[in-house]
Amino acid sequence: MAITSQIRPADSADSAAGQVTPAVRLTGLTKKYKAVTAVDALDLTLEPGQVVALLGPNGAGKSTTVDMMLGLTRPTSGQIALFGQSVRQAADAGMVGAMLQNSQLPDDVTVAELVNLYAGLHRKPLPLDLVLDRAGIADLAKRRTAKLSGGQKQRVRFALAIVADPRLLLVLDEPTAAMDVQSRRDFWAAMRRLTGGGRTIIFATHYLEEADEFADRIVLLRAGKVVADGSGAQIKSAVSGRQVAATVPGATLQSLAGLPGVEEATLVGDRATMRCSDSDAAIRALLPPAYPQATDIEIRSLGLEEAFLALTTEEAK
Repeated sequence: MAITSQIRPADSADSAAGQVTPAVRLTGLTKKYKAVTAVDALDLTLEPGQVVALLGPNGAGKSTTVDMMLGLTRPTSGQIALFGQSVRQAADAGMVGAMLQNSQLPDDVTVAELVNLYAGLHRKPLPLDLVLDRAGIADLAKRRTAKLSGGQKQRVRFALAIVADPRLLLVLDEPTAAMDVQSRRDFWAAMRRLTGGGRTIIFATHYLEEADEFADRIVLLRAGKVVADGSGAQIKSAVSGRQVAATVPGATLQSLAGLPGVEEATLVGDRATMRCSDSDAAIRALLPPAYPQATDIEIRSLGLEEAFLALTTEEAK
């Protein structure tokens, strides 16, 4: 069954009432590349102080949407307003920062020298010590960038993105790639401190667990359109069904997929995982006499990964 309704967050009424100038307002935003429509009449409003995850399969329009908000790509049609201003006005005022995973860092400078260089490009940069502290790299100030690990380079890119104290931070690619567990948590803690000051953060990612844990709001794109928009809990609740897992010696994938209430099944060794529209019917079918050796039966609600797959792999209606 296709899910075409759009979940709206509770705070979206504020901007409609005119109480808050949205951090981002996209109206009919469209980008076409000859016969391919990458972004299709996208309407989206984001309030200040939110951490927003853009999710979607490859080709869904995530990167193209962010590129248009950064002014790197010109829309075919539609409007972009950042804090009520055009993309160019917001960028010129230092209101927008960007963190790109694959941007190259020069090898022959120290971290402090590089951050100072970027600070010199802005009218009102933050003090160097404050930037280094917010990015968690104060201890790396004198280290040359060629000597940094992958995770440390990511934190330097974060420092460069916030040196102008932007009100909107756009993060492309995987922001915590190459970071260890503690660095990843420190990074998201720093992000949360930024939004506590009213700043807005948008990140595009394939890490669904991070989106579920750290985003206030998830915008799920498919074929350049919004197919779901809300908190992780709201998006997960939009997909009905449960997942049943069990150890079923002797079962085949075909027999499990044919059980009543089962929509999809996987089998690794004797461990079966089934996405069910009716988990009760599936469990009754697993019990003796049909499968007398079935053990370790678990039932859980569908997670963000299952919701993501259900919402992005169905045929658009």
